[in-house]
Amino acid sequence: MKKHINISLSILIVMMTFSCKKNTPSKDDSAMAKGEKSITAKDILGNPDYLAMSYGGYRQVDHDIEPTLDELKDDMKILAAMGVKVIRTYKVHLPHAGNVLKAISELKKEDSSFEMYVMLGAWIDCKNAWTDLEPDHFQESERNGVEIEEAVRLSNLYPDIVKVIAVGNEAMVKWATSYFVQPGVILKWVNHLQDLKKSDKLPADLWITSSDNFASWGGGDAEYHVEDLNKLIAAVDFISIHTYPMHDTHYNPQFWGVLPEENELSDLEKVEKAMQRSLDYSKAQYESVKNYMTSVGANKPIHIGETGWASFSNGHYGNEGSKATDEYKESLFYHLIRDWTNENEISCFYFEAFNEPWKDAANQGGSENHFGLFTVEGKAKYAMWPLVDKGLFKDLTRDGNPITKTYNGDKDALIKEVLVPSVKDSLVVDF
Repeated sequence: MKKHINISLSILIVMMTFSCKKNTPSKDDSAMAKGEKSITAKDILGNPDYLAMSYGGYRQVDHDIEPTLDELKDDMKILAAMGVKVIRTYKVHLPHAGNVLKAISELKKEDSSFEMYVMLGAWIDCKNAWTDLEPDHFQESERNGVEIEEAVRLSNLYPDIVKVIAVGNEAMVKWATSYFVQPGVILKWVNHLQDLKKSDKLPADLWITSSDNFASWGGGDAEYHVEDLNKLIAAVDFISIHTYPMHDTHYNPQFWGVLPEENELSDLEKVEKAMQRSLDYSKAQYESVKNYMTSVGANKPIHIGETGWASFSNGHYGNEGSKATDEYKESLFYHLIRDWTNENEISCFYFEAFNEPWKDAANQGGSENHFGLFTVEGKAKYAMWPLVDKGLFKDLTRDGNPITKTYNGDKDALIKEVLVPSVKDSLVVDF
């Protein structure tokens, strides 16, 4: 989901100088000295008391404009009010990742009860990715090592906050034609990080994974079923899958639509039936990964590294397309996926907390800009209205704006914009 921005050679050279050595003392060290148990990934992942969220703090169409430390701290407070205690973020090659960790660290110093942990991502590319040259999917970018080294540095600098490193983001899925790599590249870096743990150059309880599309983890076509993937499954501490039924309302719409026998239902009931099938579709993708993992003799936890539903699209998913996007459907999917994952002790890094208008800078109506549960200005979309009613965001702001409801809280106005999917003769959810 996240787009990649090129970095200059000068930044690469600077980052190559960073050391892998741990900074001391850490808060984890202090906790251990007091006889307190340090919170680990094993404690967090799968624990419904630690809600997970995908996070990017960029507010501008221009991605070069970094969010300030105060802006990041405001966002962390909003997330904490939602009950979120673990976030997933990338951008280690930019100030963003380090600043997010610094913001959390400062909030913890200001309030000892403040809790927020991080799944830190390192971007992985193939050779010639994001250039005018033909991508070479059988060679990796030299920059990958810099990403990994910076992720290691930040993990050691903030061991009380960083609990997971994810190697790559949708880096193995073959539709990522601009940059995908073979599983052997991910395996190489996962093994490298696991070796650093063994040699005490990373915390021993730091978990390592790769965050990728369900198909890349064996849940899709047989072309993904290669020996290096099997070795990767054995090497990671858990599997982090992405599942996006919203995208597949266009690309693989076998499950999407209204059945003829549902025609007598109200429009909202039709939408609710369609969204339940969307959840079932994600559940089937989850099970497909689990089945493949079992078939190769592994038994690892499986969590959802990304899933989400955009609230608007002027393209494939909007009124002229699959009619999938509006705030009502976004809310239904959010609560359906949260209920299912919490009940089954699956962490779900829901994508995402806030709209990020840089993701489709040339088309502000593009779905990529509208996955947030909050607008850029800090208005809570329909999924979050109940939390506004409970007063959970009282005295919190985003960029100076109080947290209020979209549509000025007028549900009737919101319902008028709900799109009803087309009628189909039959639908299929299972693979």
